[in-house]
Amino acid sequence: MSPTSLRPRSTAWFRPSLHPVALNILVALFIMAVHNNTFWQRNAAAFGDTLTVVVFGGAVFALTWLIASLFALRWAQKPVLAFLLILGAVTSYYQDTLGATIDREMVQNALTTTVTESKHLITASFVIHVLWAGVLPAALVFWVRITRAPLLRAALIWGASVLGATALCVGLLMTNFATYSVTLRADKQLMKAYQPGAPLSATLRYVRMIQKSQRQPLQPYATDAHTDEEVARATKPILVVIVAGETARAQNWSLGGYARETNPELAKRDIAYFSNVSSCGTATAVSLPCMFSHLGRSEYSYEAGLGSENLLDVLGRAGYHIEWWDNNTGDKQIGARFEVKSLISSTDPRYCADGECTDGIFLDKLADYAKTITQDTVLVLHMIGSHGPAYYLRYPPEFERFTPTCKTAEIKNCSAEEIVNTYDNTILYTDHILASMIDILAQQTAALPALFYASDHGESLGENGLYLHGAPYFVAPEYQTRVPMLMWMADDYAKTFEVDKACIAKRRDEAFSHDNLFSTVLRLTDVHTDTVVPELDITAPCHPDES
Repeated sequence: MSPTSLRPRSTAWFRPSLHPVALNILVALFIMAVHNNTFWQRNAAAFGDTLTVVVFGGAVFALTWLIASLFALRWAQKPVLAFLLILGAVTSYYQDTLGATIDREMVQNALTTTVTESKHLITASFVIHVLWAGVLPAALVFWVRITRAPLLRAALIWGASVLGATALCVGLLMTNFATYSVTLRADKQLMKAYQPGAPLSATLRYVRMIQKSQRQPLQPYATDAHTDEEVARATKPILVVIVAGETARAQNWSLGGYARETNPELAKRDIAYFSNVSSCGTATAVSLPCMFSHLGRSEYSYEAGLGSENLLDVLGRAGYHIEWWDNNTGDKQIGARFEVKSLISSTDPRYCADGECTDGIFLDKLADYAKTITQDTVLVLHMIGSHGPAYYLRYPPEFERFTPTCKTAEIKNCSAEEIVNTYDNTILYTDHILASMIDILAQQTAALPALFYASDHGESLGENGLYLHGAPYFVAPEYQTRVPMLMWMADDYAKTFEVDKACIAKRRDEAFSHDNLFSTVLRLTDVHTDTVVPELDITAPCHPDES
């Protein structure tokens, strides 16, 4: 037996070695092949011609290689590549499965949501996708060995790699630059489907937006706001309840003509319903603060909204007591200068049995509160409404009248009928909650009451492959931008404020939007200011003594 035969065999696992440039290219190829299904579909739809599609796809591959080359340096290479792989796996799932667009507003939604809300988006299929499309390839990146060159030579190789990726990207685009440039200007959604470029760009834009908003001081608005003779002659305190709805689309409200009876209780109340209302945005983070801003959709931005006083500030300046009650993701700083109460951690078993509260949590509290009113008050109630994808959690069992339903957050696994049935049950429950609020306000005797309701945005239920909400407004389907809005006031309230309720009800089919909320609420509360826009007041033609 020879001495060498006595040596123990190596038990080390075989680990292949790769040049750092080769690793970057392989990861870029994987990302383009696995994380960009929607991009390739939009690429094909945008250009049609196979050669043009392939060349443009090659240019985007070179861009991915460039991103990896720029940031995946030496010791940071593996962590950066792993991050890109996992990021692409996460964002591609929501894009390919739900039709989501990962833009700045979507990043804002993700970063300002709650654990309760976001947990429904982390489903079994999501986890499986992220594991095989992100975590596994990231683990392989850490597993392989990297053949490192001396520092000076490595720097030269890095520079050559960056130049090579840049030259390839530019060179491919220049083969048909006129076509590519015109198409990219016309079709903004094409590159918004590109992973990981779209979420990286959106995150940078979000960070810049936050930094800019933090540097600007709060600008006062309507400093001349005051109440007039109507409040002065009121025999009781004024109580206006503003209900900010969530994810209710107008198409599924029977008050607006939907064939299925989803509003049986509100139909029996003396309300004014508005059937043609446009939202300010397609997601709560945009629409909710815009609803309470004087800026309107055309001028609203996150920075401008935070930088100016809002409707609640004007009402407070005019002498109203302001409170915000929340059963959703917070007030988005709208109530920053007032009292904000979160109800999401309530433990009342009647409404919070599944660890999340339905909007029934408002009813007893509103009944008790209305009895104790001693001053003019504006109360904002922020509902959870029809927020998805776990629609089945938004209503109690007795409101499951439309069946079969989708009892999972993985709505792609449900039929179209099941999704619509479950969503319609949420509208049915919202109908009950709003009707119950009206009854509570009508039956109390401490205040003169009125209620104004508007949903923040609508919802896609699978039409054209889109689910949930948050699509860029300029391409968003009407399902995400048409919302229900209604108004109710007690007879003694209408008499005190000299408003013709029948006149308001006749305006049901006129075109309105969230822009109307600011001026309308000011008029309903008898708040006068030179900065108000009378044309935006829905009740303007309905004050007989002012005509």
